[in-house]
Amino acid sequence: MKSQNITLDKLPLNKKGIIENLHCNGNIRRRLLDLGLVKNTPIYPVFVSASGDPTAFEIRGTIIAIRKEDSSLIDVQF
Repeated sequence: MKSQNITLDKLPLNKKGIIENLHCNGNIRRRLLDLGLVKNTPIYPVFVSASGDPTAFEIRGTIIAIRKEDSSLIDVQF
């Protein structure tokens, strides 16, 4: 199966994605990098809130919630 690039907000629950690129600058980029969202890092969506936003992701052994507005700026290989 060939891998494809999608944005993080479209990654199905419990499917592994590998972070490829961040399409943001400034404070949001710094915040995402500080949380460990760097190139070639595995990330798994594990839970979507009842309202559909935010989504909880497992990254580096930690669960973090990321809003759809921010996760749409992150490319992952799926």
